[in-house]
Amino acid sequence: MKKVLFVLTSHSELGNTGEKTGFWIEEFAAPYYELADKGVIIDIASPLGGQPPIDPKSSDPSAATEDTKRFDKDVELQAKLSTTHKLSDVNESDYDAVFYPGGHGPLWDLAEDKNSIALIEAFYNSKKPVAFVCHSPAALKNVKVNGEFLVKGKKLTGFSNTEEEAVGLTNVVPFLLEDALQTNGATYSKVGDWQPYAVEDGLLITGQNPASSKLVAEKLLIQLNSKK
Repeated sequence: MKKVLFVLTSHSELGNTGEKTGFWIEEFAAPYYELADKGVIIDIASPLGGQPPIDPKSSDPSAATEDTKRFDKDVELQAKLSTTHKLSDVNESDYDAVFYPGGHGPLWDLAEDKNSIALIEAFYNSKKPVAFVCHSPAALKNVKVNGEFLVKGKKLTGFSNTEEEAVGLTNVVPFLLEDALQTNGATYSKVGDWQPYAVEDGLLITGQNPASSKLVAEKLLIQLNSKK
């Protein structure tokens, strides 16, 4: 049985707007079910442990998908989500891969979280897949391997500047993800706003936006199944 760690944000404040943020339900639910339905065991962790904040906009009916509707009725998964492990208590050696769902929260906490940074480095150095979608590639911002940014020279994607502009948060977020990844040497690519798009470069798997979350999980599953 393969075992995957999901890492969620603990950050709930949308800058100084007075609004709330957190993780995006679709980006958690779609990959979770894609993997769990295929027999993958999943643990969930967050920097503070316990219930991670859900971006209220992601539970709006306009953002609903089959996976989010399934999540809304899934009492068992909701209970599991309310008791996430503390990031400082999890160990890379217990898992075959790590997956980071997005939402705006990771731009604030996971981008700077030392436990998260060390965890990604450990997975990557142990030749295990590391997967991210939408805003969660922000968690790669300060990750280094052999003294260089992990993303340097890597093909990847993530929430685009035009998508950030479309949601009106260009001047609210602490940094623009597309720009930050390129500043660290990544070969960033994207497709049209809100279109499904995922990029695989060795162990690194990234998706552009919520519509890309299942694609990332599918690519991750292929990598997991290819390992003995």
